[in-house]
Amino acid sequence: MATIRKILLADDDPFIRNGVADLLESLGLEVHQAETGLEAIEVARATLVHAALLDMQMPVLSGLDAIARLHDEFANLPCILYSGALTPATAEMAAAWGAFAVLKKPVEPSLLRAEILRALDHSPYLN
Repeated sequence: MATIRKILLADDDPFIRNGVADLLESLGLEVHQAETGLEAIEVARATLVHAALLDMQMPVLSGLDAIARLHDEFANLPCILYSGALTPATAEMAAAWGAFAVLKKPVEPSLLRAEILRALDHSPYLN
């Protein structure tokens, strides 16, 4: 029996979050959604996920801060950061904080699919 691949999706924009969730579900993924970085941490604690896709700018806790906290609790969890306000400095900081990949919104669907699948291939939480 194949393992159901689970991904955490955190974005405060419901329109974007729902569209991305539809795209991820079309890959056969079980998508667990959060509106804030703090909620993303809570979702990850409640459900073992295999990778995470986090928006950079969210209320309560940014995607970058959420990656740091996720890595404190779930070492080597592949976390992809995406943002519409991405700068080279932010991308460098995200990489230094352990982001698996950094993408600029709007993300081409084929690129997003490829990066999500690549992250899942590297997940230590997927047998």
